[in-house]
Amino acid sequence: MLTDLPNLLTLSRIAAIPLLVVLLALRLPWADLAATIVFAAAAITDYFDGWLARHWRQMSDFGRMLDPIADKLLVGAALMMLVGTNRLSRFGLYPAIVIMLREILVSGLREYLAETHVGLPVTRLAKWKTGLQLAALGALIAGNDSARLLGFGFVPVAVIGETLLWLAAVLTLFTGWDYLTAGLRHAAGPETPAPGGERR
Repeated sequence: MLTDLPNLLTLSRIAAIPLLVVLLALRLPWADLAATIVFAAAAITDYFDGWLARHWRQMSDFGRMLDPIADKLLVGAALMMLVGTNRLSRFGLYPAIVIMLREILVSGLREYLAETHVGLPVTRLAKWKTGLQLAALGALIAGNDSARLLGFGFVPVAVIGETLLWLAAVLTLFTGWDYLTAGLRHAAGPETPAPGGERR
């Protein structure tokens, strides 16, 4: 049901995106810190909505559909704002491109496989990728200004964030390849005999 707590948590992840975008657009240290808190809270719901759904046996088709959409919207919005407000270095732009392309690829595969009634299960490596990706984005949203605001100006938060983003991009390539090969196997399907006895 739409009003189940796991689904409400997933919806809250989507609802947080406009607030995140506005705060990042302000380009002020306190706004960056507030955006970090909003993003962290939204990222935490990514764990609890699934855990609660399993624990309370409230898993639904609506939740299974909405959860990956909410994740991709949150990650996509954060990446676009980081790029659009010049918070990523030129070197950090490349892992962002890899991550965005992978999300589009997996979305397309899921849409195709859904029509053939084939699921695309989330692997353990993909979960590690998601965690690393969210940590990287959280650090990049916070940036050095937020660190200075909290008295941690000596910590190179932006560099740490970009390093984590590169690590997430590497995992993204591995998990994207796994999903692509799984999708291609289902797309190819078993060979079927043609009317003349040939296989096609």
